[in-house]
Amino acid sequence: MISSAVKNPELIRESSKKFGKEKIVVAIDGKKNPPGNNIPYLEVVIKGGNESTGIDVVDWARKVEELGAGEILLTSKDADGTKDGYDLEMTRAVAQAVNIPVIASGGAGKLEHLYQAVVIGKASAVLAASIFHFREISILQAKQYLKERNVTVKM
Repeated sequence: MISSAVKNPELIRESSKKFGKEKIVVAIDGKKNPPGNNIPYLEVVIKGGNESTGIDVVDWARKVEELGAGEILLTSKDADGTKDGYDLEMTRAVAQAVNIPVIASGGAGKLEHLYQAVVIGKASAVLAASIFHFREISILQAKQYLKERNVTVKM
């Protein structure tokens, strides 16, 4: 739906009206561009990150909230799959710009990254895949680690 929502933003409004805001999660894929160009520094990308849109990530996040999104799933295509940590700058920029939960995605490689996404990136939640799929960290370990650091988790 990432590409669909960008190409047809009214889809968000229609879905929100039909199903309720609390059921609408809009995925936003973003990447960083070199500063000083005529394109946004934090840019929305579609088609798996292969197509630029010229849309600023923060502006788009505000727009999807206005259209009725209940949450945002934000993936940094630069960090995704690297295991070097989430893009905290992008996550924080979006989380501070909207009043709906932001789920950080892309880049988790160790427990500290999960904590950083919530504390530094201001994410409401985190998504991690590789570390769990390859059994490098268990879900229970992640929850315990975050709980020990006073991050609210469902056990």
